[in-house]
This record gives sequence, C-alpha cells and structure tokens, in this order.
Amino acid sequence: MVTIVDYKVGNLGSIQNMLKKIKVKSLITSDPEAISSAEKLILPGVGAFDSGIESLKKNELWDVLNTRVLEDKIPVLGICLGAQLICKSSEEGQEKGFGWVDAEVKKFTFTDNTFKVPHIGWNYTKLEKQSKLFADMYDDPKFYFVHSFYIDVNDDSCLLRTTYKNEFDSAFESGNVLGVQFHPEKSHKFGMKLLQNFVEHY
Repeated sequence: MVTIVDYKVGNLGSIQNMLKKIKVKSLITSDPEAISSAEKLILPGVGAFDSGIESLKKNELWDVLNTRVLEDKIPVLGICLGAQLICKSSEEGQEKGFGWVDAEVKKFTFTDNTFKVPHIGWNYTKLEKQSKLFADMYDDPKFYFVHSFYIDVNDDSCLLRTTYKNEFDSAFESGNVLGVQFHPEKSHKFGMKLLQNFVEHY
C-alpha cells in the first residue's frame, strides 16, 4: 500500500491512476493517523512553495511527516512541488522546507527568449549514479516537466540531471528520501517504471 499525501495542492488522481496501472494499491489521505501507519509515502504537489508549506501545517501534516520520515525512516517520494518542499528553502518564497535533503530550490533565469519559463514538456535525463529507482529503466529515459524553479543539490544525493539550456538536478536520493522534479504520472512507460521501482525496491 502506498499512501499519497493530500494537503490540498495538486491533482492526486493521476498518480493514483498510474499506480492502478501497475496493480499497486494506494490511499489518498489528509488524515494524520493514516499517515502515521503508512508503509510508503508519496508527497505530490503543484503550485507555489510557501502555499505548499502553509497547507501542510494547516492540515496538521508537518509534524507527522517529519516523524515518519526522519525517525521511522519510511520511504518517501516527492514529486514536483513535493520534491521541492523536501529541500531546505526556495527562492520562490520565505518559508523553510522540510530540509530532509541538503538542497535549495532556485529560479530559472535566462537572458534570452529562446528558453521559456516555465520549462514545460518532455526532456531527456542523464543518470549521475546508480539507484534502485532507475533499475532496468527503458533506454534514453525522458520525463514530463512543468516547473519554473529547479532543485540544486549540495551533496552527492543527485540521481539525475537534465539540460534546459543549463544542467539542473532533476532527481535525488538521500537514504529513505527520494524526489523527482518531473511528473512520473504523466511520463508514460518511463514514469510507470519509476513508480514500480519505488514500490518494489524501497
């Protein structure tokens, strides 16, 4: 069973539908008690950094998530904004993130109009180090992105890098904490394989 954290930010149904396709049971919940008994967590999200943090705290999910991830060490996968919230901070806002990984979130800034912001669409990725999250992945993996801010990892936890004019970190793994900047639930067979690996190997 995979528990998808509902903090009222983003479309969670598409993640659950993708998990159904790989025959994985999941629960979408904002109940702290359900999260306190979860086996694996997915932290999704779409929107602004500060709004995400504020919503987590308003829905009384901040403390229980910290306990489950930092103390109980259950696997957690952050997706898009969810991955950014796992970081220490973001140039998008003033709130502090969870800080489960040594990383900050920065804004795309380009001096020309060739590269639009937000970065939207399919993009290829480059594997930085081996990980069970990408075990037996299809050749030339590409994923679907929608974001104006990117993750900048400070340690050796970066798994993937992606080029959008410049290279940026697009996936990370630090112990039981994983995050992806892209949307695996919108990335067809590549995203399906990634979610399957998360469920089976963590």
